Amino acid sequence: MTPSKTYLTVAFAQKDAAKALGAKWDATLKKWYVPADKDIALFAQWHIPSETIDTATPRTNKPKASTIATKTSVSTDATGVITYAADKNFIAYKGAAPPWD
Repeated sequence: MTPSKTYLTVAFAQKDAAKALGAKWDATLKKWYVPADKDIALFAQWHIPSETIDTATPRTNKPKASTIATKTSVSTDATGVITYAADKNFIAYKGAAPPWD
């Protein structure tokens, strides 16, 4: 059985204090945790018991749905780069003659 990790909510300004007490950084989940061999009482200020972490799915930086919803025009160039335009009059430049000539 693998040792369990208790995840913490540590502000960036307090990361050094948590690390000094023995907290470890989980780079996949981008969260600090208490190893199984440490006393959780030392980390009470950062421990939120009701917080659950899905360890099977790492966090990613995805755009917010509201940001995507405001886009009105979509264009793809020859290299496959997708261009989103917020202006309904936007014309994507595809590398040939500029659209303003």
